[in-house]
Amino acid sequence: MVSNKEIVVSRTVADVLCEMLANAGVKRCYGIVGDALNPIIDALRRNGNIEFIHVRHEEYGVFAAVSEAYLTGNPVAVCGTAGPGVVHLVNGLLDARKEGAPIIAIAGDVETSILDTFTLEELNPYKFFDTASLYTARVVDPEQARSVFNTAILTAVLEKGPTVISLPGNIASMDVEVESTQITIPATPLLRPADADLNRLVEMIDNARTVAIFGGDGCRYAHDEVVALAEKLKAPVGYALRGKQWLEHDNPNAVGMTGLIGYGGAYGAINEAELLLMLGTDFPFSEFLPGHKVKKVQIDKNPKHIGRRTALDLGLVGDIKSTLNVLLERVQEKTESLFLERHIAETNSFHDLLQHYVDKGPDIKPIRPEFLAKTLSDLASDDALFFADTGTAVIWLARHISGGRDRRLFGSFSWASMANAAPNAFGAQLAYPGRQTIALCGDGGYAMLAFGDLLTQVERKTPVVQVILNNAAFDFVKIEQQEAGFIPYGVDFKSSNFAKIAEAMGAKGIRVEEPGDVREALAEALAYKDGPVVVDALVDPFALAMPSHVPFHTVKGFTLSVAKQVLNGRMDSVIRTMERNIRLV
Repeated sequence: MVSNKEIVVSRTVADVLCEMLANAGVKRCYGIVGDALNPIIDALRRNGNIEFIHVRHEEYGVFAAVSEAYLTGNPVAVCGTAGPGVVHLVNGLLDARKEGAPIIAIAGDVETSILDTFTLEELNPYKFFDTASLYTARVVDPEQARSVFNTAILTAVLEKGPTVISLPGNIASMDVEVESTQITIPATPLLRPADADLNRLVEMIDNARTVAIFGGDGCRYAHDEVVALAEKLKAPVGYALRGKQWLEHDNPNAVGMTGLIGYGGAYGAINEAELLLMLGTDFPFSEFLPGHKVKKVQIDKNPKHIGRRTALDLGLVGDIKSTLNVLLERVQEKTESLFLERHIAETNSFHDLLQHYVDKGPDIKPIRPEFLAKTLSDLASDDALFFADTGTAVIWLARHISGGRDRRLFGSFSWASMANAAPNAFGAQLAYPGRQTIALCGDGGYAMLAFGDLLTQVERKTPVVQVILNNAAFDFVKIEQQEAGFIPYGVDFKSSNFAKIAEAMGAKGIRVEEPGDVREALAEALAYKDGPVVVDALVDPFALAMPSHVPFHTVKGFTLSVAKQVLNGRMDSVIRTMERNIRLV
């Protein structure tokens, strides 16, 4: 006789975790095996629904996972074994928290019988992951498992960030009875301000003669609404780096970016308008935002972002798409377009300036990075996925890689870690097999982390194109030192022939030294489908990228640095920097 009582199935804790991750939509787990993780790895093998991606370095794996999670919106798992393996996860988890990527980290832990004895490889997960993780739990009893796993998964998915499950090996191996391993993930709710606040905003917009818009990553799903509002208000649209890919394309009111990597008329537009609408941005460089002379409204779904970068006249909590859909119906259309036209003209003028070294590029040696990046942008497909290392690679991506409705631009934009681009591109290629994935890498960052896992790319034959800006320096740091008035020091290093190293590791290597070879070399790299490609491009180490607006302290710092360099016998370096950046060529 069969009982009507619900059947409760006994599984190991590791089995329950794998089933719940798979049911939540996790398709991959990046990491390195180790003793504390052995029960998890065996459960992954038996489960078969989550692919284990063995990497050579845990940090590389987390950066790959961050890219996959951010681009797809689906949760991704990472893992590291007790102690040192776990420590290698933290930089990527901090990146996930800053970039808003749903990551579930499985942290191997020492056996429960020796917890808090300062044994080999033991660390306190609560203290260690406190800054990086939205939720951290240590499973010390199998009865905790389902509840902890459910909380970790839902927190990562709904709050868009990393969570950590610290799991001792002996607990992972234990049997546990659970009624269900299903995960219920609700759809993203609609979130907009209350009518009273919206009415106040409508009044502010209608009373302002000129309005400017400044958008960020919160505009990810609201391109059409932002463009429609800008058209109705005759408002120029500037954007932060994280907003470029959402607001630049198909936008006749786009006026570029502000900040030290900024270009176009964005700075002037947002600082000269009567009213500035900050939409879904947590832009951290307050000195580029307007003061009290401009009325400022910020709309963001994260309440913690409201007003923390600049004083506001009105702060509203809501997602940009839902809020603008209501706002568009209520605001009056403006007819005066002189303000918009002036800043569009300024943007076009700056664009001509940006094009100087692009147009002259075929005849200038060493290779100008502007020319390299623009050529790459022109050759890449309309749905290419671009990734940039922190440093000057980000500058050239921001200025010369064109966005598009189906293109994606990503990097460690909010955390600013080195060495992210190659692993980002690897994770994206696994998520979107066959789609062009292109990493714009610094030579310092590539040497730091990417070489070990170039072997992983070779093993998996992932067609990732890695373009290395080989200038034998931490170039962005050199610029920072000059901005601060210092003589550049500790930023130069002996570079290598990255193409030959790549070939020795089984990848395709292409060395580019002549500007006339740039286009052919990049076309060859993009056409190669049998595995990873490393394009080693020798670029001008003296190339600078001046923003459209330069703060006084930056000018003062550069002037002081130049004077110090001259007085310390570095006149030749100063002359080369000047002659290669004031359009003498």
